Amino acid sequence: MAPKQSFPKILAATIKTGIIKSNLITMFAGLTLSLYTYQLDILDKIPEIFLALIGTILVIGAAGAFNNLYDRDIDSIMERTKTRPTVTGEIKPQTVLWIAIFMTIIGIGALAMTTTLAAILGFLGLFFYVVPYTMWSKRKTIYNTEIGSISGAMPPLIGWAAMYPDITHPAIIGLFVVSVIWQMPHFYAIAIRKHKEYEAAGVPMLPVVKGIKRTYIQTNVYLIILIAISFLFGTLSVGLMLVALILSIAWLVLSIYGYKNMDSEKWAKSLFIFSLLHMTVLFSTVIIYSLMGIIFDL
Repeated sequence: MAPKQSFPKILAATIKTGIIKSNLITMFAGLTLSLYTYQLDILDKIPEIFLALIGTILVIGAAGAFNNLYDRDIDSIMERTKTRPTVTGEIKPQTVLWIAIFMTIIGIGALAMTTTLAAILGFLGLFFYVVPYTMWSKRKTIYNTEIGSISGAMPPLIGWAAMYPDITHPAIIGLFVVSVIWQMPHFYAIAIRKHKEYEAAGVPMLPVVKGIKRTYIQTNVYLIILIAISFLFGTLSVGLMLVALILSIAWLVLSIYGYKNMDSEKWAKSLFIFSLLHMTVLFSTVIIYSLMGIIFDL
């Protein structure tokens, strides 16, 4: 019998703090890029930055809690999710529901104190993750990853909109589309590695339903799109464009080489690891570039 966890650890697992942390990188990329693009004074925007941080954490946490609450049945079957507190009974479903509702209200409220658009985007991100993804497509279609990617790509939009309520600039469109497309190769790699678990749980992930070859082809299609999207950053910085371009080309080369020279498990693992590198380097570069631009413009 596993030792009883402390409530902070149970809460962290329930709201998926790992996902929150990774999404904060993309949120701050959008936020700092907005500050730099519109030459906004970072000191004047400290209250909005704080509210954007709190609001984003709470909204993503709420989405994770709703997801854990709804997916208790399939989580109990999969090896990587069967120890979640919502499965083991360490936290009651009613408690999770109230936590999710509370976080939603406070989170959307915090974003609304920055701009109305940021609050709307926060709500849409939560809604897409809970309803079209968790409650419908995850269990019904191989395109569940594509549908879920919309919510996963909201943080950079939220960060940008919290500073300036206009998301039509090519730079933020580029960040958003990169965030959308990135998720398919990333989650396909996870689905290949956890193929048997998804199959046992009846989750129709692409590799489970269509096989490895179809997944390989579709992965490469998305990576080619990712390469093309890199040119959107050229409207802001040739340096950013080149970083995005090199990372995406390297990912495609790795996919083609790995598929031909590795077994499916090793190929998927290499793609998964590179996906994390791609996201971390690209979005960290955006943050550093933006902050350096703000500092030198002071």
